Amino acid sequence: MMEYITLKNSDIKVSRICMGGCPMGQYGWGDVQEQELLDTVNVAIENGVNFFDTADTYGLGKSEETLAKALGEKRQDVVIATKFGVRVENGKTFYDNSPAYIEKALTDSLRRLKTDYIDVYQIHYRDGVTPIGDVVDALEKYKAKGYIRSYGLSNIYEEDLNELKSFSGKFVSMQDEFSLACRKNEFELTDLAKQLLLTPMTWGSLGQGVLTGKYDINASFGSNDRRSREIYVNFHGEKFRKNLEIVEKMRPIAENHNVPVSAVALRFILDYLKDSVVLVGAKRPSQILGNIAATDWCLTDDEIKELDLISK
Repeated sequence: MMEYITLKNSDIKVSRICMGGCPMGQYGWGDVQEQELLDTVNVAIENGVNFFDTADTYGLGKSEETLAKALGEKRQDVVIATKFGVRVENGKTFYDNSPAYIEKALTDSLRRLKTDYIDVYQIHYRDGVTPIGDVVDALEKYKAKGYIRSYGLSNIYEEDLNELKSFSGKFVSMQDEFSLACRKNEFELTDLAKQLLLTPMTWGSLGQGVLTGKYDINASFGSNDRRSREIYVNFHGEKFRKNLEIVEKMRPIAENHNVPVSAVALRFILDYLKDSVVLVGAKRPSQILGNIAATDWCLTDDEIKELDLISK
């Protein structure tokens, strides 16, 4: 059975498993079949997932278009989160939080998603130039007009606290990378979320897939798979070997609870970060079903301690 929470500072009830839309952009994810993506969205909904997260930059709009195609008339039954702030022009990528760009980005996202409102509109990255007050004013304007129901943050760090703390209670959520393979943003998703009254959301929840248990030391990836790049450290060098040790520690726990290894990785987040949401990308129905297996049970205190220790 799916678990649900209400996002802070809102009346928006969401599943604690949120299907991430990056694979729907169909770029850098290896072999991706659109029909499988459409089927995956529908299987997710049939199994209680009502929360879908995407961004205008995923596949340069392709992800939003694919999500809209998958949802069809079911759009009213789900919560859609998307992001703005990563701008691509003339082959160059940069951050832009200016009110003028927010207006353009919002208009384009509404069109691609084939909807007249977005449930959670998120700042993808801060641009380091636009005052946060100007961003909030723009978002409040679109909220008053009904174009967005709420707004959230993404990739925010401790040094951003001073500019954000006067807006505590305005944002409903904050997402950042966190998993058994990546603990470096833990402060942001615990203390910072509490100070800003936010619901923590985690991306990279399966370490780009390394925590699914399907890889060994000989794993390799094609040039069209982002994990072949050194920047995806979870699959390279000593970090990869460490992640495989974590997977081996999860295997007996998975057997004990009769769930996939990936479900143990997600359950750790759900138990460790109270009232959190885990974002998980999926390319096919079997993957989202494996992710959903992380709900409606809990790790024991000893299992949490064991996984906590080996992943630090």
